[in-house]
Parts: sequence; structure tokens; C-alpha cells
Amino acid sequence: MTTSDGVVRLRGTRLGAGSPRVCVPVVATTPDAAAAAARALPPGVADVVELRLDHVTGSAGDPGLVRAAVAAVRAALPADVPLLATFRSAREGGAQPADDAACARVVRTVVAGSPGADGADAVDVELAAPDVADLVAHAQAAGLAVVVSHHDFAATPPADEIVAVLRRQRDAGADVCKIAVMPHDADDVLALLSATRRFARDADRPVVTVAMGALGLVTRLAGGVFGSAMTFGSVGAVSAPGQLDAARLRDVLDLLHDAG
Repeated sequence: MTTSDGVVRLRGTRLGAGSPRVCVPVVATTPDAAAAAARALPPGVADVVELRLDHVTGSAGDPGLVRAAVAAVRAALPADVPLLATFRSAREGGAQPADDAACARVVRTVVAGSPGADGADAVDVELAAPDVADLVAHAQAAGLAVVVSHHDFAATPPADEIVAVLRRQRDAGADVCKIAVMPHDADDVLALLSATRRFARDADRPVVTVAMGALGLVTRLAGGVFGSAMTFGSVGAVSAPGQLDAARLRDVLDLLHDAG
């Protein structure tokens, strides 16, 4: 949860302090395959692991699959590595059809089994969810941190609009505010970085921002310079366009932030 110093502590990871943390998504179609992918992660490569539940076939309509996948991945991870559970809606890049009620049901299923030895440490809730504030409060009451997210796979809004989205996430109660956009030119990348800086300068909680695709690669590498608290790197399958190999990403982050 967010502390008075604006840092979110998740097991052995602190978001909002020091260099950006590396989140590695686990993308698999079954709980067993997700657990195998988690076990195969090289030691030390992931500060946070994100389980993309929308990739687990049938999870939108089967709470048992959600519980099984979360428990299997949690059991496969080292004790100090936190687990972020995410069910991404189809409108924001998810892998299976699901209406708002189904997405909310997945979030509530994750919350019911967490936190604990078999549960997640944090859950993602999309800002566009009709009951976003209720879902956030429900998860936090159970002891989970909440990432409130927004993804635009078509474009990059102007910087003022990006800041407004991040503020709406904060106002919904987010422990971590997250936005990902699709840039079409260098000005779009600058808009994201400028908005990140503006929000992070005065924010009392971590912010995570990403420009997707090859053009946005610089935001994955150097977003921390502008205030982004976490970046995403892959080990095997990627969960969004432009993700780098996590080990190579860590090398770049070490170079940037050790020099600073």
C-alpha cells in the first residue's frame, strides 16, 4: 500500500524510490503453463511479476481458473517477488472477450484469495471500469495495492489530457497510476514524457507511463528520469508492443541510474 512518503511497498520491492523497477509479464493460456513460465524466470530479473489473466483461456467466465492461475504463479515465485494480477479488457488490448461485469468479477475473485501465501499482492483495475472506485476500495480493504490503468493502442493524447487521466486515476484511489499510449511521432513521445514529469513532480504516489512500439522504446529505457516508477520487460512472450528483453533492460537501467 502507499505510505506517507509516496512509496508503495510490495514484498521486497519499493515502487517510487530509486531507479525504476522491472515488471515481467507472464503470458500463458493455462495455470500450469503460467506457473512454468514463472519458475523459468532467471533469478533477479523481475522486481515484480504481472500475471496476465486475460491470456488464461476461459478465465473471464471461470473464477476457479482465476484462483488456480494466481495460486500457481504465486507458488512458483520467490518469496520476495510480488505478484500483480491483471485482467486486461479487450478494449484495452486484452486477449479474450469480456464485458465490464466479467472484468469486475475477475478482480473480485483475485481480491477474495489475496493477499496471502496463495494470493496476489496487487491487482490492476482499469480506469474505464464503471465501478472503478468501488473496485479499488474493495481491493485495498483486503490489503492489496491497486494499479489503476489506462491504455490507448491508437494514439497519444496531448500532455494536458495525459495528466488529466493520471489525476483521475489518483482521484479514484489508485496506489499506482499507470498509462500506456501509442506514439506516431517523436512529439507524441515528448508529450508522454512531459506529462510524466508534470504529474510525478507533485504526486504523492508512484506513476508508471509507457509509450508503446519501437518509437516509444526510449520511455521504457529512460522513463525513470522523468518520474516513471516501473518499466516492463519480457522473458519470452511479450504482453504489449515494444517490450524489451528484461535482462537487457536491467543492464540499461543500471547504466543510466548508476551513472546518476
